[in-house]
Amino acid sequence: MNELELDPPLATGAKIGYARVSTAGQPLDRQLASLTAAGCIRVFADKKSGKNIKREELWKALDFLRPGDTLVVASLDRLGRSLADLISIVAGLRRRGIDFASLHEALDTTTPGGRLVFHVFAALSSSEN
Repeated sequence: MNELELDPPLATGAKIGYARVSTAGQPLDRQLASLTAAGCIRVFADKKSGKNIKREELWKALDFLRPGDTLVVASLDRLGRSLADLISIVAGLRRRGIDFASLHEALDTTTPGGRLVFHVFAALSSSEN
């Protein structure tokens, strides 16, 4: 069974946000406002390039999440720099019973349509290799 095909977790958990800008001089305000408006009870934020593997706040957010929670980002490019990176992170969340949502792309893996989109992404990612 594909990790993305796991039964969706119960949507009873919290929404936890993750925001990222590439440089310390860029403002996080719009992302933080969007994530708060989406109902995130806590937001983790990095001011580092997406290429940087040492995104401490991302790792803190991933550690903070519990089964039934949803990780929310303002847009997909805030979470990963490549499709393969995104698939890897979201598949890891799904294995732990955690969902994912991206506000800009209106993508939400708590819905059948959102899971379908990620199946398509996974297929595209596997063809990139």
